[in-house]
Amino acid sequence: MAHFENRRRLLSRKVIFGASIGSAVFFMMIGVFFWGGFNTAMEATNTLEFCISCHEMEDTVYQEYKETIHYNNRSGVRAVCSDCHVPDPWVHKMVRKIQASKELWGKLTGSINTPEKFEAKRLQLAMNEWKRMKNSDSRECRNCHDWSTMNPASQKKRSRNQHIFAMEQGQTCIDCHKGIAHKSVRDQLDEEQLVRLEEPNSSHSRPLPAEWVTFLAEEESQGQQGASVAAAAPAPAAAAPVSSGNSEGMPDWAAVPTRKITLFYPGQTSMEWALNGSRHGGARVYDKAGDRCLDCHEGEEADMGAKMVSGEKAEETPIPGKRPGIPVDVQAAHDGEHLYMRFIFPETDHSPVPFVDGGKMDPENPIKLAMMLSNDDVEQADQAGCWGTCHHDARSMPDTPDGEQVTKYIAETRTDISIRSEPRGGWDKRKSDDEVEALLADGNFMDLLRFNVGTGVSEDGYILSDRVMDGGQGVEFNAEQVDGFWIVTMKRKLDSDHPGDLSLASDQLYNIGFAIHDDYSDSRFHHVSLGFKIGFDNPQAEINAVGL
Repeated sequence: MAHFENRRRLLSRKVIFGASIGSAVFFMMIGVFFWGGFNTAMEATNTLEFCISCHEMEDTVYQEYKETIHYNNRSGVRAVCSDCHVPDPWVHKMVRKIQASKELWGKLTGSINTPEKFEAKRLQLAMNEWKRMKNSDSRECRNCHDWSTMNPASQKKRSRNQHIFAMEQGQTCIDCHKGIAHKSVRDQLDEEQLVRLEEPNSSHSRPLPAEWVTFLAEEESQGQQGASVAAAAPAPAAAAPVSSGNSEGMPDWAAVPTRKITLFYPGQTSMEWALNGSRHGGARVYDKAGDRCLDCHEGEEADMGAKMVSGEKAEETPIPGKRPGIPVDVQAAHDGEHLYMRFIFPETDHSPVPFVDGGKMDPENPIKLAMMLSNDDVEQADQAGCWGTCHHDARSMPDTPDGEQVTKYIAETRTDISIRSEPRGGWDKRKSDDEVEALLADGNFMDLLRFNVGTGVSEDGYILSDRVMDGGQGVEFNAEQVDGFWIVTMKRKLDSDHPGDLSLASDQLYNIGFAIHDDYSDSRFHHVSLGFKIGFDNPQAEINAVGL
């Protein structure tokens, strides 16, 4: 009895705020019971099964999610709804759960109880999530992904550049990765909305992780060493034939380094398309960080071309059987007076164009090869090469004006160019003749060299307010077919006083781009290169013209 009396006294003892130990234990047990029930209920609402228990979710976003890498992947790690949409820290989780109660009201009132109603509100719902993730610096993404654990060596060059920009400028995951688990509605926003939504936030910026700094330093060092080796070494043996290319007076090409360049089919990706962030995600780093097209896209040209030739992206009139890319061996040399170049690339089987009588756009010329040269004074040339001359209102492009034959032109010759509002381009905003002539006199033009293989005509022109082809002054082309390859050679004077000719100094770098109209093609239905830098006896040049 004494034992039980002592226990009763102990439980009756006052400990805090007048409460006895017994009552404290009792309420603690009640708290544990209710907390356990609350926590169990909380976790139950975080399961995939709960999230798709209503058909509004199961029939729409769940079906889209099942087709993504977050649902099924090589590592077997699955991110469910709550991993992305419910914060892990308790306070943030409670706030999110309270906010989610609004969704129950939507369920009760039937505001999204049909696929049609859901689609009508999809953009609004997506923007709510984008805003939440933007404000939290994509906190839920970083439950699994972290800058410091990314391996830059295993990323594509384009992805790596985007991530560096994001860390330095203060962008966050959701700025670039909208639609990664559900149907993307990013393209429903106009450009102004996108700019505001994806504006960098300096509070989200962070220094590059040590692993990234080390990798970038090693990459730069290897690139410099590689350029030096390539400049000193002769061209390696290749499947392509070794031939003079009908080129009397040409260099010994076996002693000239080779740069392998892939030309790709661009479809309708004009300069306006490239600068529009709702169509081209790379517009951000191009505009804000000054990246070149080559910085992001070198090495993936054939993949990009495949999307265009199939009609998957930026091509309204695909040509069945058209090849997505053309691998070209490019060589360059000089003798102090002339620039010599040679291009070797494989032939292709004929693929008739379904919307052209006879299937050949230019029946006289099985191929045409063109190249453009400029200094850095020409707008866009340093970053985009000859891409700056391609506009959305040129002939055969989507916004070409009725009754007009708009050719290539450079932006300096227009008072305004519409990038975001239709019709895009600036064909009707031409500056005065005096202003255009002043640009020509100042060297603000793209020097254009072109060879029509079928007719044997070499052309030397330029692009300014439009395309001007005025003969073959100072340039000679030749071509031959050898063992299934085309071999095209070019000889061009380095110095010229002819209007529209760019004089080339041996101590300067110049912008250069190439285009090949293969399989009797014409107009925009060509293959193009990214923009490169050409120099003379310069190991840092991307195309190094070696002295003879």
